[in-house]
Order: sequence, then C-alpha cells, then structure tokens
Amino acid sequence: MPDINKPVTNAIGPTTATTPLHAADDERHHLSRLRVAVTLFFGLDGFVFAGWVVRIPAVKAQADASASALGLALLGVSAGAVVTMTLTGRLCKVFGARPVTVGCSALMSLAVALPAYTHSALTLGLVLVVFGVGYGGQNVAMNAVAVDLVAALRRPVISSFHAVYSLGGMLGAALGGLVASHLSPSVHLDVLAAIGLVATAVMAPFLLRGPEPSAPGTVRRGAPPPAPGGAGTAVRAGTGAVVLFGVIAGCTAYGEGSMSDWSALHLTQDLGAAPGLAAFGYSAFALAMTLGRLSGTAVQERFGQRGTLVVGGLTAAVGMLVGALAPVTWLVFAGFVVMGLGLSNIFPVAIGRAGALAGPNGVAVASTLGYGGLLIGPPAIGFLADWLSMPVALTTVSLLAAIAAVLGHAARDAGHRRARG
Repeated sequence: MPDINKPVTNAIGPTTATTPLHAADDERHHLSRLRVAVTLFFGLDGFVFAGWVVRIPAVKAQADASASALGLALLGVSAGAVVTMTLTGRLCKVFGARPVTVGCSALMSLAVALPAYTHSALTLGLVLVVFGVGYGGQNVAMNAVAVDLVAALRRPVISSFHAVYSLGGMLGAALGGLVASHLSPSVHLDVLAAIGLVATAVMAPFLLRGPEPSAPGTVRRGAPPPAPGGAGTAVRAGTGAVVLFGVIAGCTAYGEGSMSDWSALHLTQDLGAAPGLAAFGYSAFALAMTLGRLSGTAVQERFGQRGTLVVGGLTAAVGMLVGALAPVTWLVFAGFVVMGLGLSNIFPVAIGRAGALAGPNGVAVASTLGYGGLLIGPPAIGFLADWLSMPVALTTVSLLAAIAAVLGHAARDAGHRRARG
C-alpha cells in the first residue's frame, strides 16, 4: 500500500499536497512586496517634485528672470511631461511598466539638480523639459503598475498610492521650507537628487523582482484563444470611455491647480485674511485631499467606483461654491475642506478605470488629459478674475466638479451598453 505521506515525484520534481497553498502564499507575498515598492515610488515622486517647487523663487532670482519669463520657463515642465505621457504607454508595452518606472524615476532625480545651475530663463526652460520628461513618464508608468496591482489584489486600492504621493509632497515641501534659508538652491537640489537616486536604486530590485501581477481571468499560456470579437473589440470600444475618464481627471485637476495658485489670494483679497492665515487655506485643502485618499479604498468598497465619482464630484461642487461665495473666513475654510474630500478619489479612480480598460495606453491618455486640466486651471481663473471677479472665477471649479460627476455616471452607463452589445 503506497505511503500517502510520501511526496509524489513527477517530471518537474517532488510535489506535495500543500504546493498550491505554498504557491498562493508566495503570490500574496509577492503582491504585498510589490505594493510597498509601488507605494514608495509614488511617495518619492511627490517628495522630489515638491522639493523643486519650494526653490522656484530662489532659482528665479538666480536666473534673473521676470515673472513672465519664469512662467514661460515653467512651461518646460509641462511640455516635457505632456509629450512624454503620450509616449510612455507604448514604452510600457515594449519594456514593461516597472522598468520604465525605475528609469523615469532616475531621470527625474538627476534632472531636479539642473535648474540650480542655470543663469537665464532660456536655459532654465530647457532643463525643465528634461525634468518634465522624467516626471511625466514616471507618473504614467507607476500608475500602470498600480492598475495591474489593483486587478491582481481584487481591491480598489489605487487611492492609497495617490495618498502617499500627497504625503510625499507635503513632506518634501515642509523639509524644503525648513532648509531654504540655510542651503543654497544648488546644494539643496543636489541633495534632493542624491536622495532620489539612492532611493530609486534601493527600491528598484523590490519593484523589478518577480513576475508581473496577473488579474483573475487573465489568459495564460496554453489557454484557448479568446472568442472572435471579444477582448479586442472591447478594447476598441473602450476608447471613448478612456477619453471620458481622462476628461473627468482633467476636471478635477483643474480644481487642484486653481486651489494651489489662487486660494490664498482669494482669502486675502476678498475676505481680508492675514497672509499667514490665508496660507492655511490651501494646507487645509491638501490635508483633506490626503485624508480622503487614505480612506479611498474603504470608500470605493462601500459606494463602488461609480458612486465615488458621482458623490465625490457633487460633494466637491458644493464645497467649492461655499469656498468661493461664503462671506466669512471660517466658512471658506470649511468649503475648501469639503471640496478636498470630494475631489480626493476622483482622479485616482478615473486613471484606474482608464488603465483597466486600455492598459498603459489608457493610463497615458487619461494622465495627459488630467495634466491638461492642471495646466488650464490657474490661467483660466486669472483671466476670469480680471474680467469678472475672483469669487465668480472660482465657481468654475464647482461647475467642472459637477461635470465630472455627470461624466462619471455617463462613462459607467456607456461601459454597460458596450458590454451588452
């Protein structure tokens, strides 16, 4: 009688009845390690970018640039990021999203030191194009990795990655502010570059190690091919939905960019708040965004992605109406907090849905449209404030948040119609 406790030997090697369990444990361990690595890359991205932003005034003085010349130079970041975002989806398909994330992180870390060595607006703009290439590419690539992880984990955890990006930004800005009066821009940005490169080198093996995460239902080698008109048709049909999710991301990024540039001026100019108090307006908004994203997984599990988009957009719309039109400072602060909570999970959900529909190319399209909203918001508010008034101009943030809610519902309905077709 055979010994049932003896391992069974086959052509591959000895196996036991616990092998599937061990494989499942290994898979969970791999996904957990990968999630930590991706999370840290999100945090590093926010940390490095914020560290550069706080040194813009010092770099402006060093380059002897006027306000308008500085504005043109700063477009270098946007130009490099937008162009790269449109191409990164293809790079991720050829090389994989994880290696592209590492490469772009290293490039961004190297490039962040360059602005401190420029002495004209022209050279500043040129090196910022390089910085924008790294920043834009990393944002698309790491979001593509995050989308694959969400599918493999079967949990809507994408907001947690963006929360750590916000935390990294807050930490980078705080540390940058502390050392700004003690270190020259060149020393500060050199140290920042070194931190970025060392962190990238340390985290890269954890990100690159192991197989790509596979979602439930992934067609593996040896499985029968999909039926004609199946996956390929769905991807083509999903192009319109990807664009819709990109527009949703752009609507919410419009509000984020407007808040960063105009919230303090609104509080000082229209409500007479002291500069120190006015600065806390954006801080309250940013903190609400971070807290909202930290709770994003629970929110999506409770309300679903459709509910998160719709309720979030409507909440942000109401919050910004209060923030723009309230006659007293504490109500404006409350409005900013409500808006931050409402907007917090819309951008991550929109990027995640675009990636689920079309992979890295979907992330690239949605990220590009979202970044477009970030670029359009601040100048649009400025022009409208000149023509009308700052409170009226800020109501456009509320309008676009409401549009994001409507589009969130429409994109979901469109997806259901395609599935039925």
